[in-house]
Amino acid sequence: MPAQTPVRRPRGTRRASSGPDDTVALARQLHRSALDAATADRHPAAIRQMRRGLALLETPGIDPQARLEVRTRLLNTLAFCLAETGNVDDGLVQLAGVDRELAGLRDEELRAHLSTLVNLNRAALLCRVGRIDEGIAQLDREIERSERRLTAHAGQESVDLLALALSNRGNAHGEVHRHEKAVRDLNRAVELANAHDLPLRAAIAEHALGNAVQRAGDIPAALHHYHEANRAFQELEPGLLLRLRIDQAEAMISVGLADEAGRLLDEVLPELRRQRIGQDVAEAELFRAAAALQDGDLVLARRMARSAQRKLVGRGSPAWAAVAGLIALRVDVLRALESRRPVAEVVVRALELSVELAGLKLLDQAAFALVLAARLEIRRGSPDRGAELLRRVPKSRRITPIDHRMLLRLCRAELALARGNERVALAQAKAGLAELGRMRDRLGGLELVSGTAVHGRELGELAVRLVLEAGDSAADAKRLFTWLERTRAQLYRYDPAESAVDSELGERIADVRRLSRVLLRARLDGLPTAELEGRLKQSQRAATRMGWTSGPWGTPRPVVTPDEVLARLGGRAMVSFAVSDDELVALVLAGERVRMVRLGSAAAVTESARRLHADLNALAPDYLPPLLAEVIAASARREAEKLDRLLLRPLAPMIGSRELVIVPTGALYVVPWGVLPMCANRPTTAAPSATAWVSAIRADREPATGVLLVRGPGLHAAQGEIDRLAGYHGEAKLLGVSEARVNSVLEALDGVELAHIAAHGEHEPENALFSRLELVDGAMFAHEVGRVRRPPHQVVLAACELALNRVRPGDEPLGFAGALLASGARTVIAASSRVGDEPSAAAMADFHRNLAGGASPAVALADAVAVDPLRRPFVCLGSG
Repeated sequence: MPAQTPVRRPRGTRRASSGPDDTVALARQLHRSALDAATADRHPAAIRQMRRGLALLETPGIDPQARLEVRTRLLNTLAFCLAETGNVDDGLVQLAGVDRELAGLRDEELRAHLSTLVNLNRAALLCRVGRIDEGIAQLDREIERSERRLTAHAGQESVDLLALALSNRGNAHGEVHRHEKAVRDLNRAVELANAHDLPLRAAIAEHALGNAVQRAGDIPAALHHYHEANRAFQELEPGLLLRLRIDQAEAMISVGLADEAGRLLDEVLPELRRQRIGQDVAEAELFRAAAALQDGDLVLARRMARSAQRKLVGRGSPAWAAVAGLIALRVDVLRALESRRPVAEVVVRALELSVELAGLKLLDQAAFALVLAARLEIRRGSPDRGAELLRRVPKSRRITPIDHRMLLRLCRAELALARGNERVALAQAKAGLAELGRMRDRLGGLELVSGTAVHGRELGELAVRLVLEAGDSAADAKRLFTWLERTRAQLYRYDPAESAVDSELGERIADVRRLSRVLLRARLDGLPTAELEGRLKQSQRAATRMGWTSGPWGTPRPVVTPDEVLARLGGRAMVSFAVSDDELVALVLAGERVRMVRLGSAAAVTESARRLHADLNALAPDYLPPLLAEVIAASARREAEKLDRLLLRPLAPMIGSRELVIVPTGALYVVPWGVLPMCANRPTTAAPSATAWVSAIRADREPATGVLLVRGPGLHAAQGEIDRLAGYHGEAKLLGVSEARVNSVLEALDGVELAHIAAHGEHEPENALFSRLELVDGAMFAHEVGRVRRPPHQVVLAACELALNRVRPGDEPLGFAGALLASGARTVIAASSRVGDEPSAAAMADFHRNLAGGASPAVALADAVAVDPLRRPFVCLGSG
């Protein structure tokens, strides 16, 4: 951002008068307007205005000293903008020319002031292209001069220059991981700006604080600072939001939210390109490449990385160009690892890039490239060469990114395997996952906690594969169980901290609710909806990001052991499914034994589960033509029987007639287990993990009392349904359609034993925490229900699809029902596919009658579903 002084700058320009003084005033006004545009990163507009100003100064008769002052101001800012849209070296050359012109100014105080502005721009450009130490040295001199000037005259202009210099130096220190110096400078900049009524300067420093703490590894604090800066920029200078979005995306990638980061960068890149902000375009493309790499889109990752690298080389930014080259190298390494024997050329490139990065003082990146080379050598059959390279990798620092640490652990594990030492390989995997867990423990928000699993995916897969290769003994089965519990559904391993939706987040969620209703009405009226859909998505994402700034999600619980689960099962059996490569495996815990059964192709099961889900959705409408309904039902029965044959029949001798607890994986999260023949009339509960199930059945839960019955709008069968249910629960609290408002329902949910909500619902696959139930005043989102202070012990969601989740790496399921379970609800009854109003009402009447008769939720649901399994695809989640 160009150096500037805190004057009110008019947005337009007045018509010039004929006198020389008026011409100078107009040129000065053009400069101020150009500074406005440059501050907002609208560099092409700023360049046009400054060139107009320079042309005006050629008018004869202007006082030479006045011309020189305004001309140097214009040239200084123009040099910065041209460097931002072109080559930095050209900008630095132009600033040297401004230095020479400044020598002609007779007013020493003015000359010193303008010299400071030029030097601040020079330092900013040096830092932008990675010449950090040069930039900091320049800033040190200017800060010392500004401190002296401030002591002599504490005017707003002097304060602004000092705050600007401190912000730039703090940002530079953060870039090279001098955390304490960065925070000290930036906090002082914020304090100065706030004390002298410079809100934009304070917001810029707040943004830089976010960058500094992000590089120190404190992602929740970074997201908090970004949130504060975002709020200020929206009010004071929206043009600065583009750069902020790039830094937010970097933070998202670090915690595994590559999809969210990718969408954010796709939104800002077109505007960045239009404004021709060269460095920011290149950095946005670089992080877009990183997001695509994390998402597994290697084609997009390589294309974006190469595009960023070309731009950065052209700008004279070798450090950033080398980082872009590292992402392109990572793509080539992944492709090489998939081949039978990686070629030596990729190893050579990795080693050369490591040397280049080290020369640029990018130590973590240099170490990462070295680990990539070592991993390739190990895969090429040269473990000794790989070990030699690993010995050259420096010890990880506190600030070393988590994905770098996990790759180093993975490479050490693969080296151990290449040397035949499985014990060491598993020890590396265990240590890496423990390290990842410590990072997760510091995070707030469901999405952040669930997203981090992506960093441990390969380590977990390696460990599972090793255990499966060892054999099928009882000991092997117990080892596999332990590894699965270490790697899956860690989100559900926490006792959630007490949390509440703050007023700002509440307002944002209310805005999402309002836009959802407006969009629905527009669709019903046949009006265009593209703009509304875009606004709704933006509002959803803004609310999601606000939810990330909270403190740690909760207190982690230890992973359960097989013996602990067996002690809790009683007469039940637990089946925990896992996939390694394309092999589907079941672990069966029953009686006093843990057994492993290999079930065959995971792809076949996945395809059958998806087909069954599609058939049940098609069968849902209340009034299908009978012949069509029979055709769809026949197809659904075939898929259910196929799944039964693939998943459960091989386990029949072990599970007998026991009640089942199932821990799904991947596509099995969409299976309504009561549809499978072996689960007909069999109480069956699905849990995210064995650890989560043991936690859900604990007896030390906070007590809850009462029954809540809620009837949402637009359900034809709901009136009679709720009335019938009230008859089973004499003291129940009823909220009819007119009373079923979001705030009323959330308040009534707090501390209740059993809550039944009959309402239309919808799973939101792109943004799972905006899966919703429709109430009379709009949608109630998973965001809100997941933050009820004392979650209900049992929740019945008589709505479509709300048992569905978005399943992240590490079998991290997240959706409406998932948010309830992660927040402390014991049991959730919900549908895993669409369900008609009439079969839903009938199923719920049977369920509550059974429940009132003393049956457990799992038993009550099994009997209710068995009446018409294909039209009642409800599942019991949690504890049963």
